[in-house]
Amino acid sequence: MSASGDLAVQEIRVSTDAGPLHAQRWAPAGRDALPPIVLLHDSLGCTELWRGFPAELARATGHPVISYDRLGFGRSAPHPGVLAADFVGTEAQGSFAAVLEASAVDRFLLLGHSVGGGMALSIAAAYPERCVAVVTESAQSFVEALTLDGIRAARDSFAAPGQIERLEKYHPGKARWVLGAWVDTWLSPQFRGWSLDTVLPRVRCPVLAFQGANDEFGSARQPERIAALAAGPVGVQTLPCGHVPHRECAAQVLERVQSFVAQCRADS
Repeated sequence: MSASGDLAVQEIRVSTDAGPLHAQRWAPAGRDALPPIVLLHDSLGCTELWRGFPAELARATGHPVISYDRLGFGRSAPHPGVLAADFVGTEAQGSFAAVLEASAVDRFLLLGHSVGGGMALSIAAAYPERCVAVVTESAQSFVEALTLDGIRAARDSFAAPGQIERLEKYHPGKARWVLGAWVDTWLSPQFRGWSLDTVLPRVRCPVLAFQGANDEFGSARQPERIAALAAGPVGVQTLPCGHVPHRECAAQVLERVQSFVAQCRADS
């Protein structure tokens, strides 16, 4: 364990049958009794790519923050095969469940970016008694033409010299698998009918859904669908940014999340 100003920073090794997962925890001094906020990264993401956001989130909310690399990503073990078409929903019983056990976590909050937002909502549905609240950023709730167009454009951009090498920096030895897991899965015919329509009616906790007005991977229809189908209260916040609100509109995201988490804490 190391210290970063007023935060204790701890690396967590998580054992699974498929290999170890990398996780990290940021804990404000004297606030260990509060349930942690667990981060779920996007399709090309990992703990390192959250950059300074986990520490800023822990300081803003007073809650411990846990981030982990899914199997096949970042510093976690390589994935043994291809990503299954039901990977969004099965994360609740997969890597996430292993992280909960290794961290001795009972109740928790979730913050998921992009496909991690869909995972966060699926996890909330799977753990209704333990999930206090969910924050999503640019979450996909169904397969939209705009999303597929954005993925095709990103796939083409990765054909340029040096792009895979940039991804390799964050996913050592796994960059091509990571890119293929995103592109090939989302563009496959088997994934075309995917949605959270059967999941959202089982999400009972409060949800805060951020959406960038200029998001190249999803329109306002994504959070609108979450708000229409979730069983619990949903607040939608549109921000003047693209697909990564916590980086492009960091101050606004932190301020709004801090208020949301404080209200959830008062109501619980």
